Amino acid sequence: MASPPDQSARAARAQLLQGQLVCSGEWTVRHLADLDSRLQRLAVAAGLVSIDLSAVQRMDTGGALVLQRLLDKLREAGREVELQGLSAKAAGLLELVQRSALQAGPIPAPRPAPSLLENLGRNGLRKLHATTGMLAFIGEMGATWVGQVLHPRRIRWREIADNLVEAGHRALGIVGLLSFLLGIVIAYQGGVQLSQYGASLFVADLVGLSMVRELAPMITAIIVAGRTGSAYTAQIGTMQVTEEIDALRSIGIPPMDLLVLPKLLALIIALPLLTVFADVMGILGGMLMSSVQLEVSFVTYIERIGVAVSVDSFLVGIGKAPVFAAIIATIGCYQGFQVTGSAESVGRRTTQSVVQAILAVIVVDAAFSVAFSHLGI
Repeated sequence: MASPPDQSARAARAQLLQGQLVCSGEWTVRHLADLDSRLQRLAVAAGLVSIDLSAVQRMDTGGALVLQRLLDKLREAGREVELQGLSAKAAGLLELVQRSALQAGPIPAPRPAPSLLENLGRNGLRKLHATTGMLAFIGEMGATWVGQVLHPRRIRWREIADNLVEAGHRALGIVGLLSFLLGIVIAYQGGVQLSQYGASLFVADLVGLSMVRELAPMITAIIVAGRTGSAYTAQIGTMQVTEEIDALRSIGIPPMDLLVLPKLLALIIALPLLTVFADVMGILGGMLMSSVQLEVSFVTYIERIGVAVSVDSFLVGIGKAPVFAAIIATIGCYQGFQVTGSAESVGRRTTQSVVQAILAVIVVDAAFSVAFSHLGI
């Protein structure tokens, strides 16, 4: 289909007449079409000495760029070309293009994939940076806590109480349900084996010791890491994105005082209490299953629990809880402060917070088990 008359009249044109390039039309992005490639071929084939631009009706930066490329091509061939009829506006655009270095350079070659050694080095530096950042965060948190101990008026009791309700009271349901079901599972699996040897009564020892020493603190910490630790990261991360953290600093409120320490202290208080609740619910679950499957009465079961579970065993499990709480709160808050720029970063840091907290809890629990074994506890 032929172009409309007005479009044909406005099209950018260039004709070679006796060594002079006569240009006309509108040298704009809309009307340049394939003029650039045709000019490059003319520049190579002909010995241009001047370019007449007096018939050019309009020129934008696209036309100036095409003209500049032509001049660069001619200069590379050792030719000096005179520009005639260049308007003041077109001259200004040409100068702008020259200053901006808008050149059609070669397409850069694709970057080769990093080698295994390079990946190893980059990951090592990233982990080192994250570790030093975490240590600095812990140091700042400790210094702030010492300052609050020396100046008790700085302690934000209301925020501690609010976080205690959120991290403790509202987590009772899920912690109690999972602990109860876990006690049922342990009693069922262990009771099947013990009944073969006529030792059904010792299912109370199995459920009681496993829940009190290991499973109750562990399952409670994992639930809290997924529920509360992620909430800490998401809350602080969202405040980072919306610049509320900067606003707090600008009005003289340290974020560590308002956002971190109340969460840390509340979780240190809440997690041991949740662990005790998990102990009770797990033992009740085992008692119910023992009564149904092994015909061990409630009274007999409770009496055996009193013999099997000592105060030392109970304190071993409770003693782990504050350590787990400190780990979960520290990782959750630290990852929240690492959020940058977007909601996608909030989601990524929240995922990292949960994974790192659960991994750290399991590693520390294993370290506790080894230490207690060497100490004979």
